[in-house]
Amino acid sequence: VQLQAYGGGLVRPGGSLRLSCAASGNIFGIKIMGWYRQAPGKQRELVATITSGGSTDSAESVEGRFTISRDNAKNTVYLQMNSLKPEDTAVYYCNADIRTTIGPTYFPFWGQGTLVTVSS
Repeated sequence: VQLQAYGGGLVRPGGSLRLSCAASGNIFGIKIMGWYRQAPGKQRELVATITSGGSTDSAESVEGRFTISRDNAKNTVYLQMNSLKPEDTAVYYCNADIRTTIGPTYFPFWGQGTLVTVSS
């Protein structure tokens, strides 16, 4: 199983970016999918999560600016980021709880990270 994240880049303050993360491999099912971020010198923090049924949760710092969504048919999670601020600069990682075709247990998988830089 692999998670491939993409969509990061350099954007000016106030701009927008859309991140995508696709899961592939021997997947039987996916429960929660989410995005985390890690800024230089800081710990990794939760940005937003979404269940297979579409229920979402997000950090207070991004509420009203970031929207998480998913396409269950494509095993893909998205993060629409609007009104970006310099403090949003970080490496963004996707995460998913995945059950493979091998057994009944769900395990957490991580993507490789994509860098988002907000700067003028």
